Parts: sequence; structure tokens; C-alpha cells
Amino acid sequence: MGPAPATLSWREWLGFMSMVVGMFMAILDIQIVSASISEIQAGLAASADEVAWVQTSYLVAEIIMIPLSGWLSRLLSTRLLFVFSALGFTLFSFLCATASTLGEMVIYRAAQGFIGGAMIPTVFATSFMLFPGPRRAQISVLIGLTATLAPTVGPTLGGWLTQALSWHWLFLINVPFGLMCAASVGSFLHIDKPDWSLRRSFDAIGLILMAAFLGSLEYVLEEGERNDWLNDDTIATLATITLVSGVLFFWRMLTRPDPLVDLRAFRNINFTFGSLFSLVIGVGLYGSVYVVPIFLARVRNFDSLEIGQTMFVTGLAMFASAPIAGRLTKVVDLRHMLAFGLVTFGVSVWWLAHLTNQSSFWEMLAPQGLRGFSMMFLFLPVNQLSLGTMAPHQIKNASGLYNLMRNLGGAFGLALINTIATMRSAAHSQHLSEQVSWARPAAVKMLANMTAAFTPGLGAEAGTAALKRMSLLVHREALVLTYNDVLLLMAGLFFVAVPLTFLLAKPAPAQGPSEAH
Repeated sequence: MGPAPATLSWREWLGFMSMVVGMFMAILDIQIVSASISEIQAGLAASADEVAWVQTSYLVAEIIMIPLSGWLSRLLSTRLLFVFSALGFTLFSFLCATASTLGEMVIYRAAQGFIGGAMIPTVFATSFMLFPGPRRAQISVLIGLTATLAPTVGPTLGGWLTQALSWHWLFLINVPFGLMCAASVGSFLHIDKPDWSLRRSFDAIGLILMAAFLGSLEYVLEEGERNDWLNDDTIATLATITLVSGVLFFWRMLTRPDPLVDLRAFRNINFTFGSLFSLVIGVGLYGSVYVVPIFLARVRNFDSLEIGQTMFVTGLAMFASAPIAGRLTKVVDLRHMLAFGLVTFGVSVWWLAHLTNQSSFWEMLAPQGLRGFSMMFLFLPVNQLSLGTMAPHQIKNASGLYNLMRNLGGAFGLALINTIATMRSAAHSQHLSEQVSWARPAAVKMLANMTAAFTPGLGAEAGTAALKRMSLLVHREALVLTYNDVLLLMAGLFFVAVPLTFLLAKPAPAQGPSEAH
């Protein structure tokens, strides 16, 4: 087929915008339950450890589908794959809302994540097939905003829905939008044709190996810190499965003439480093969205609405920077723009790593805003630098791998954050405890003052209450120092990544895809 048309009809625009809405829903559902997990736990009569599967099952299933989407889009066509994905996501979203037991919820969430996971890389691939040349930079702004805004507003929207209605609406809200997306894309968007001959080369063994590798890896990263890593039999077993199935999967994909996931895309140096940057961005995106709300909840005792208000400035800054970044992609070397984004994000996180027990909206306004501002200077150039140098027939497969790296970055980042937080919290608690011993006159004086303050109301119990209060203060300050340590390490990761931008090649002007029409 010929190159992409110079302009799109309103039907095609509506179809593509519907795909973007679908991608927003799929990314949003990664985070939307996090602020309401206690309400879901109560509704399902589950324990704190058991309810974690509501999140883990979705992530494990989604991460398997993302790289598989490239092969499926060639088999079914981009349009059919997206329609099936949107309908399946909608169906299982509705079933999640009807779940009355933990087992039902885990099954429905896994199906929701697996089927809905195809929507994310499909949108990235479509943007490169449908929008050549200068228009691609403009549409990348929209996709970048969607990909970064969804995890940012997820906890806020989830908390608001749960407070205003009930936790069931975390899933019911997807139903009308999912049906709209499926109908719009199915009716208006015709990008490519299916290749049914691929059925004969379907690699079932490769699919099993990929599911075992990525599923086990995601579980180990999600649950490892909570279960003491390899000291837990389940984690140790799944880590072994990850290693063995990973080796076999890579060997099979690299030796078959028609692999299920074409890893030869990594021969392209820009795609290889672009995927690495995607992983780093995943660490920063999901890590910062995790650390800041948990600090506000555990140290400042903010509820979900207050957390959302504090985080909202990041989203506003993204919108403010989007048109600026979009214009600069036309006149600035994308490698320099990416380096600027990495430095700016690193500075914003370093700035944020000066939290105190009084930090709230105004203290966090500037670094939060700078972090949001930097996101568009990361997503736009790295998308163009990694996928913009791929041949048209490689885009679908490469998009799946590229998005996989961002999700793995989030999983690696959260696992690393939780592990470091546990270690540093213990170290800070021990150090601070040593500073409030009976040998410290200042600590003894403070304890005496607290005891005196509690005496009118508690009488003989005032001394015990003062000791408990002192212990809580030590724990709070240890948490503050811990989160600062985590943020400093995250900033360091971005600073270390800056020199790697010099290894990228400037992409050639984009050409229209041969299979779009």
C-alpha cells in the first residue's frame, strides 16, 4: 500500500483519539486501585497480603501481553486487535466490579490486564504508521501526555471514586469508555490488513517460555521485598523459573526464522539505547508516583484527596510543557533535548529529596512542577529516537518491546525502592534511637516535658505514653530520611544516564509507512 495520507478524515481522527483513550484506561488501571486497596480488602474479606494480588495479577498478565501484541497485530490487523482488546478489557472491568471473593477478583484482574495490555503498544505503533514526518512530533505530544498523566492521576482518581461512590466504580468507570473506544476504532480506523498466514507459524512453546519468564520475573519483583527475597521458597522457585525460561526464551527467539517476538530489533543501536532510556524513565515515572504519595500518607497522614491535590501540580506542569516540547522537537537535536530532560528530571527529584516532617503542598510545589515539566522532554525525544529509526515493518514488534521496557523499569524501580527503603529505614531507626538514649540530656529533658504534658489527662500512664510518643517520633524521622535517600538514588540514576545520550544516532527524516492507508 501507499504512504500515509497527507491529512486524516474526521473519522480517522476520531478512531485514533479513541485508541488514545483506550491506552489511557489501560495505563490508569495499573495505579487506580492503589489508593483504595484497603476498601477492596474489606469488600473481599481478604488479608493485607492476599489483597496485593489484586495489583500483582494485573501487572503480571499485562507484561506478558505487551510483547505478544506485535505478532497479534500482524495476524489480526491493528484495528481488530485493538477492538478485541478494548472489548475484553471492558468485559473483565465489569466482572471485577461484580467480584465477591478474592479468587474471582484475581482471575478477572489477570484477564483484564492480559487482554487490555494490547492497547498500549498498539497506539504507539499506530502513531508511527499513521503520522509520518513533522506530524509525528505533534501526535507524540498527545501520547506522551497520556502515558505520563495516567499513572500520575490514577491514585487520585481512584481515591475520589471510592470516597464519592464505592470501590466498584474503579472498574465500572471503564465500561462506557471501553465500549465507545471499541465501536469508534472498529468503525472508523482502517490501518492495515490481517495476515492470517501467520497462524501456521504460531510458536506455542515460545509463548509458554515468554509467559513463564515475564510472569515469574514480574512476580519476583513485585513480591520479593515483602517476602524476604530468596529466603522465601516461592520467590526462590520463581526466580529459578525466571532464569531458566529466560535463557530458553531468548535462545528460541534468536534462532527461529519466524520468532513470536523479534529480538533482532535490538540490532538497531538507537532502539537498544532508547529501550534502556525507556526503562530508566519507567523507574522515575512509577517510582516518583509511588514514593511521594506514600510519604504524604505515612509521614503527613494525608488522605487520598489531599495527596491528589499535592500531586496535581505535576499534571498541570506536563500540560504546560507539552506545546513547548512539541515545538522544540522540530528545531532542536533530539539527543540534546533528551539530555536536558534527564538532567531536569534528576534535578527535580534531587530538589524533592529534602523532605521534612512538615513538607506539604507549598514546600513541594516547585520540585513537583519541575518534575512534571521535564516529563515531556523525556518522552517525546526518546520515542522518536528509538522507534523513529525502525523500518515500517518492524514498528509493531518494536513498539511492544519498547513499552515492555518501560513497564519493567517500573517493576525494577519499585522493587529496588522497597528494598532500599527497608534497609535504610532500619539503619536510620537504629541511629536515631541511639540519639534519644538515657545518656542524652536533651532526650531526657524532652521525655520529661512530654510526660508532664500527658500527666493531667493520663496520670500514672503519662510516662508510658511519653515513651510511645518518643518512639513514634523516631520512626517518623527515620521514614523522612529513608524517602530522601530513595529520591537521591533515583536522581543519581538519571544523572548517570545523561552521557548515554551521546551514543545515540540522530534519526533520519521519517518516511510514510508502506502498509498504512
